[in-house]
Amino acid sequence: MVDIDWSSLGFNYLPTKAHIEYKYSNGKWGKGELKTDPHISLHIAACPLHYGQALFEGLKAYRCKDGKVRVFRDIENSKRLNDTANHISCPELPYEIFKEAVDTTIKENIDYIPPYGTGGTLYIRPFMFGTGAVMGVNPADEYVFIVYVAPVGPYYKGGITPIDAIIFDDYDRTAPHGTGSYKIAGNYAAGMYPAAKAKKMGYPIVLFLDSKKHKYFDEFTTTNFFAVTKSGEYLTPKASTILPSITNRSLLQLAEDLGIKAEKRPIRFDEINTFAEVGACGTAGIITPISKIVRGDKTYSFGDVCGPVCKKLHDNLIGIQFGELPDRHNWTRIIKE
Repeated sequence: MVDIDWSSLGFNYLPTKAHIEYKYSNGKWGKGELKTDPHISLHIAACPLHYGQALFEGLKAYRCKDGKVRVFRDIENSKRLNDTANHISCPELPYEIFKEAVDTTIKENIDYIPPYGTGGTLYIRPFMFGTGAVMGVNPADEYVFIVYVAPVGPYYKGGITPIDAIIFDDYDRTAPHGTGSYKIAGNYAAGMYPAAKAKKMGYPIVLFLDSKKHKYFDEFTTTNFFAVTKSGEYLTPKASTILPSITNRSLLQLAEDLGIKAEKRPIRFDEINTFAEVGACGTAGIITPISKIVRGDKTYSFGDVCGPVCKKLHDNLIGIQFGELPDRHNWTRIIKE
């Protein structure tokens, strides 16, 4: 067994036993190879270093109540990876390879999955990038697909304790017809400066508005935005700039299952006073409640404790992921009995 204090896990990289790597050349993917050296050697003219031709996904493996290990909706991660790959002219990766890579890496690192009851999970990071050397702005002719894993705790140390968010009107996350809806590595660079600025000011997270008019909610630095209205409705923005979060899609379905009216639509900022709860949602943090949103000299407060709808949705989702509640939609897949 590995020597890890499971109770103190944060959302940080920890070395594990091995990762898996596949190479693409001459129009086809090769076989996977397990590797223990976490370093990559790249040509100085490799496409991602200059033109950002790189993409990634994120999902988790759970050691469940019944002792089995499961992953959550990995086929959706595979589909989203290929949507992104197509958009930046990378080769598609068949689900069979994606599944093999995920399963093999989990099994090779099975001892790094936190025990049931600790709240920890095994974070899985599949990613792809061009390796072929290019001088002009062109796609690479060779690629690598890698899956590595790391045991993690909550993304924010407080778990589902509410955090504060800030809106900067002089920064945008993406362009109106840009790449915001794709999980491209470079998309996250745009949020790094405002995120660092926010943290210096005491705000753990930045909330972005649409970059065209700054009148509609977009998403947070790394996660989707949702709100629960005072009438109890679950709302999340609909826009071509927003990453299609698998967690958010699951919450929309769970809300419907629980009899909560749920809608995905453009949400104007001036609707903010109708919100009773606000949250950020994604694979890493599941649901992170927002206690207040600051924009300029105005503050909009939503409480210092997790609201009842956020709590219900959070508990139902992790209940399914950890095998505590019935998986009515067949979202989970068993990796190890």
